[in-house]
Amino acid sequence: MKNIKKNPLLILSSLLSLFITMAFIIPPKNSPMIKEENISYTLDGVTYKALVAYDAGQTGKRPAILVVPEWWGFNDYVKSRAKQLATLGYIAMAVDMYGNGKIAANPKEAQALATPYYKNPGLAKTHLDAALKKLEEYKQADPSNVAAIGYCFGGSVVLNAARLGADLKGVVSFHGGLIGAPANKSLLKAKILVCQGGADKFVPEDDVKKFRHEMDSIGADYTFKSYDNATHAFTNPDATANGKKFNMPIEYNAAADKASWIDMQSFFRKIFGK
Repeated sequence: MKNIKKNPLLILSSLLSLFITMAFIIPPKNSPMIKEENISYTLDGVTYKALVAYDAGQTGKRPAILVVPEWWGFNDYVKSRAKQLATLGYIAMAVDMYGNGKIAANPKEAQALATPYYKNPGLAKTHLDAALKKLEEYKQADPSNVAAIGYCFGGSVVLNAARLGADLKGVVSFHGGLIGAPANKSLLKAKILVCQGGADKFVPEDDVKKFRHEMDSIGADYTFKSYDNATHAFTNPDATANGKKFNMPIEYNAAADKASWIDMQSFFRKIFGK
């Protein structure tokens, strides 16, 4: 048998190729293993859908976050936010507020679906409480560390729920309506973060002043963030297309989206202590 002279460069190249291949096949040790579960529950005879997301590779209980959608309903956007929260180490539930996973096709339908909750904030809290009860059934959820975030309509929902005494450590409103249930010092338990667009034509400056005054009058623990040049719905990448399609003053703002998400994470570290 002839001796084959091994080329060191060839060996190195082969090992490098093998390493790169294995890097794609085997996930990094600490990378999230996000599990998504489509579930349902009933309230007053109506079936409500939800998506629950969490890191299956993470052990132990973790803070639980409810995610309330824009007035469009239970669409892919609210689900994507729940998945993002899961990558941060939380267990999150995208909430179906209208029942049967309903999604509005246009602003007229969305307004009709959302109006009952605007008129009756207590109704919205009832729906949020039912979703929270379902989420807390998960062994991964820490019932002593629960929060809710919401977008546009969902922002109004979580703020009203907090005003009405929802058992939450904190709520985050992204470009949500600010006026609703009256502020009540004896009911408010949650800390509040408001992430608002500086160019939001749906939320006038008078509403901002009234909200701040109400929160200050009861000594609420709240933070108000305003992002320059950001319109209503600034966190949603679909906002620009929807704005053009339905002639609405809404537009995606990548800088404000990123900044508000970072502000939310800082807020969660503050209220959860982790």
